[in-house]
Amino acid sequence: MSQLSTAALAQVADYFKVLSELSRLQVLCALKSGSKNVSEVMEITGLGQANVSKHLKILAQAGIVLRHPKGVSAYYTIADPLIFDLCELVCSRLETRLQEQSQQLQQLDMLRQP
Repeated sequence: MSQLSTAALAQVADYFKVLSELSRLQVLCALKSGSKNVSEVMEITGLGQANVSKHLKILAQAGIVLRHPKGVSAYYTIADPLIFDLCELVCSRLETRLQEQSQQLQQLDMLRQP
C-alpha cells in the first residue's frame, strides 16, 4: 500500500467508509445466501424499508452489490463474494485481540488476589 497514490488511498478509505456502517453490514449478511429484494432484506435484518433501500443504494453505488430489476421489484446480489473474506479476516483479528485482552485481564486479576 505504500506505493499507492493519495487518490488511490482515498478510494480505499471511501470503500471502508461504506463498510463502516452496522446496518450496511447487516444488509450484506442478508445477501450472503443469495439474491434478495428489499422486502426479504427487511425481514432478515429487521430494518425498515427506507433504511434498507438507502443502504442498498449506497452499497450499489460503491459497487459492492448489484441491482437486477425483475418485474415491479429489484433484486440485489453481492458483486464480489470476496467481501466476505475481508469481513472474516477482520472478525478473526478481532477475536484474537479479544482473547489476548481476556488473558491479560485474567493475569491482572491473579496478581490482585491475596
